[in-house]
Amino acid sequence: MNLTEVNNPFLIRQFLQVPVDLYKDDPNYIRPLDEDVENVFTEVNNKYYEAGKCIRWILTDKKNKAIGRIAAFVNPFSAYTFEQPTGGIGFFECINDKRAAFMLFDAARDWLKQQNMEAMDGPVNLGSRERWWGLLVEGFSPPCYCCNYNPYWYRDFFEEYGFEVFFKQYTYLRNVREPLKKVYYDVAARIFRNPDYSFRNIKKKNLESYIHDFRAVYNKAWVNHEGVGEMSFEAARKMISSLTPVIDERIAWFAYYKNEPVGFFLSIPELNELFVKYAKGKLNLTTKLRLLFNKWTGKCRTMYGLVFGIIPEQQKKGVEIAMIVAAANSLLKNKAYENVQMNWIGDFNPRMMHIAEQIGARVYKTHHTYRYLFDRSSEFKRHPEI
Repeated sequence: MNLTEVNNPFLIRQFLQVPVDLYKDDPNYIRPLDEDVENVFTEVNNKYYEAGKCIRWILTDKKNKAIGRIAAFVNPFSAYTFEQPTGGIGFFECINDKRAAFMLFDAARDWLKQQNMEAMDGPVNLGSRERWWGLLVEGFSPPCYCCNYNPYWYRDFFEEYGFEVFFKQYTYLRNVREPLKKVYYDVAARIFRNPDYSFRNIKKKNLESYIHDFRAVYNKAWVNHEGVGEMSFEAARKMISSLTPVIDERIAWFAYYKNEPVGFFLSIPELNELFVKYAKGKLNLTTKLRLLFNKWTGKCRTMYGLVFGIIPEQQKKGVEIAMIVAAANSLLKNKAYENVQMNWIGDFNPRMMHIAEQIGARVYKTHHTYRYLFDRSSEFKRHPEI
């Protein structure tokens, strides 16, 4: 077997093709858009990318056939926020061969050591956590947009190599046509009676103001989580603006207290269901027309909970429940969607897990984020609860 660094257009195409070949007989696999993957590895499209701090390899067999791939990187915004400086590995794919998998892990480990890292997390993304984060270990159904999908045997690769579970991430599923429990309507009614609180849908014509509101809430609600850095206005603008073609105003909500943003529950149509599964990796005119047609005809019946947050000062007051009730009432009225997938609720956040379970959602998928300490005698610590 031979490792080759990805450093030219031909090898980039090979890197993108590896999972297509590996999953050709898997009916659940949905090929992501090539553009979504490649944007991770360009400085223009990824503020976390830093020249010399990111590398990719392809693993080939003796016939020069690609049988695996991996990326290793140092995120300058989060690498030094942990007890040990920690790099990341991601976009791992491999045939069912432990020797091949370990060869890829070894390459990533040795390179990260050269970057003065003392640990590596994986599989993760060189970017924010809502994309390409964690190893699928339960719920091997078609993936959500920009979410990792993999065979069951990858878990053995990671754990036999010595990776340990740093935290678990849950995707919850709920039928939006089922009413909530009465107690939640009672809690929401109390909040709704308070004139200081208001709840609004996003309006595309005022998108700039919502970018400010999103950033304000995100940097209070998320920035204190271990490994999460502050989001700049430009990063917030880029994230929201990239979603503009698929935003459905009915399923993106903000909460306000005295006209100041205090929370959000941002959902979008599930894009893999909407159009990505038809795209074969290419965002071309045909793909865009499919997106517009499916959106216009309501072909997508699943909404995807992209991100949820409440600022610390407003937590445990019922604001999150009121926002969920406001959204649920709207969904029952317009009947545009059948299910909501609530992505990325970490096991280090039992309060959010409790909320999801109490509103009738069930765990639909489980991903593991692993950590590997280079000093094998060091004490391993899981992500602290928040």
